[in-house]
Amino acid sequence: MFETSDRAKKYSEELLDFMDSHVYPAEAVYEEQMRSSDDPHHHPPVLEELKAEAKRRGLWNLFHPHPEWGPGLSNFEYAPLAEIMGRSPHLAPEACNCGAPDTGNMEVLTLFGTDEHKERWLKPLLDGTIRSAFAMTEPGVASSDATNIELRMERDGDEYVLNGRKWFASNAMHKNCKVLIVMGKTDPGAATHRQQSMMVVPIDAPGVTLVRSLPVYGYVDREGHAEIVFTDVRVPAGDVLLGEGEGFAISQARLGPGRIHHCMRAIGTAERALELMCTRALARETFGQPVAERSNIQDWIAEARIEIEKSRLLTLKAAWMMDQVGNKAARMEIAAIKVDAPNMALQVVDRAIQVHGGGGVTNDFPLASFWAHLRTLRLADGPDEVHKRTLARQELRKYAGTTESRR
Repeated sequence: MFETSDRAKKYSEELLDFMDSHVYPAEAVYEEQMRSSDDPHHHPPVLEELKAEAKRRGLWNLFHPHPEWGPGLSNFEYAPLAEIMGRSPHLAPEACNCGAPDTGNMEVLTLFGTDEHKERWLKPLLDGTIRSAFAMTEPGVASSDATNIELRMERDGDEYVLNGRKWFASNAMHKNCKVLIVMGKTDPGAATHRQQSMMVVPIDAPGVTLVRSLPVYGYVDREGHAEIVFTDVRVPAGDVLLGEGEGFAISQARLGPGRIHHCMRAIGTAERALELMCTRALARETFGQPVAERSNIQDWIAEARIEIEKSRLLTLKAAWMMDQVGNKAARMEIAAIKVDAPNMALQVVDRAIQVHGGGGVTNDFPLASFWAHLRTLRLADGPDEVHKRTLARQELRKYAGTTESRR
């Protein structure tokens, strides 16, 4: 079942070589170029160099399922590639044009965009010359339930007028971010899941104000997580994706692949953390013995290997089901991995930090940053509790109407 294709193996080999020869050596260069700028959203030149090399090698748009835009890999074939990129999460995904939220936005524009959208926005995104953001989450409501969103989209002739506030619009502070996909409410009186719509909005449209970049556990990420105010922003009716009232349906189509990509990368991050844990444990001594000789450390290493393998298998099953029966039918598996993978990776990173001692919580090692971003992933694309609720309700349905357990 889990034997991948020859082409996927070939991409894995080529991507691993790219990571060893270019990405890992570029990490120190990236940090130095970021430190040399006073702007936390500085776009370091080394990223463009990596992008050029990845494109030259054909390691570009690996996520995209349509052969017209990428290699046309299945979710199952892409899974190990996303994991490999997750070993250097700040560099590799963007270097290969496989970074969130662009991957989800590109798929939305591919599926639901007009010819004009594809020409103006999709092609530059696929070429890696611009970036994008997704504006759904709002500060004033519990956005884990997307039906709560309040940003208004009111029809005025051939246009819609947008008013409201969004936050955690990841990527909106990126120097190359040019376009937003915005979810808002067009008809508060419609059925619950028909009230929302999605629209394509240039980030420099009149009335769009980037208020601030939200820090995440004290980190101001280069791409930013922006709070954005929309004040009388006029959007042509032709920029409504799929049609009025289709926003919730589009969000579900978008978030399934996005969630599994996050989980795949989280597994890669956990693998990198385990590698760092092992090399540190072998290199350090306490009380006359290498740290690696301590039984509790060996337990941590063994448990990390077991947990990573379990999470990988669950993720591969979800990817396989998405390919075989579709994203909707695989929603339970997607929900399960969205809970499991970030929690698993957090545990591995946390123990790697412990093995590193004081150095583990500094920026001398990538572990503290790994931890902060993985912890955030337990909220992004739906918090753990929402996915657990989905799983529990599905389980309970199996036994609805029964009064006694089977014996």
